Amino acid sequence: MRKLRPLIALLLVSIVGTGAFAQNKKRELLSFEAFEAKLNAAGKNAQILDARLPEEYVQNHLEGAVSFSIANKDDFEKQSAKLSKDKPTFIYSIGNGRSGVLAEDLRKAGFRDVTEIPGGLSKWIGLGRPVISTTGKGLSLSEYTASLKTDKLVLVDFGSRYCPGCKKLEPTIDSIKTEQASNVKVIKIEAYENKSLVKELGVVGLPTLILYKNNEIVWQKKGGASKAEIEKILKGQAL
Repeated sequence: MRKLRPLIALLLVSIVGTGAFAQNKKRELLSFEAFEAKLNAAGKNAQILDARLPEEYVQNHLEGAVSFSIANKDDFEKQSAKLSKDKPTFIYSIGNGRSGVLAEDLRKAGFRDVTEIPGGLSKWIGLGRPVISTTGKGLSLSEYTASLKTDKLVLVDFGSRYCPGCKKLEPTIDSIKTEQASNVKVIKIEAYENKSLVKELGVVGLPTLILYKNNEIVWQKKGGASKAEIEKILKGQAL
């Protein structure tokens, strides 16, 4: 029995390792270029699913996409039954949160070829790819540039009211706006209502923070940031 224990342990490690590798492999995303090539190659055969809320879909969505909100778990079987499990299926959300959940659900349901847009709709729009939209273009670059003219530092927060990471960051930005009003101007931009601006500035992920000093970018970060991190940057630029 003692001789078998090392062998059993080795087998367990092998099984667990293989499972972890398979899981990571499933979640591995294509490069944006590879994704775009695959989508174009699929042509009219592509099934494009928007994993966001229906109201988000109405505002902006890819041409040919259908709304498939993961909020409707009870409706999953009915909606997925309308699709072909053999056709290439492409999924997106704001980033890769909700799209990842839906992709995994579809794979478990037997869909053979499921691909997420790497970076989600944020990257798609930020790179200037087309969408069907009802929101308009929003601020022009000149209007945006005019809003930066001040003696203060200007902290711009590009986000979305539907983005979990943006919501998490919001209290921090609001706190800085209140506490440092004398030396920092805070501007919030709803990204999907300002698509042209997002494209021109190259904002490819939400949230994205951009700090300006004398109309010049001195710091930029995609994703979350702690209050301490932002305050440290502001303090350094105020010197």
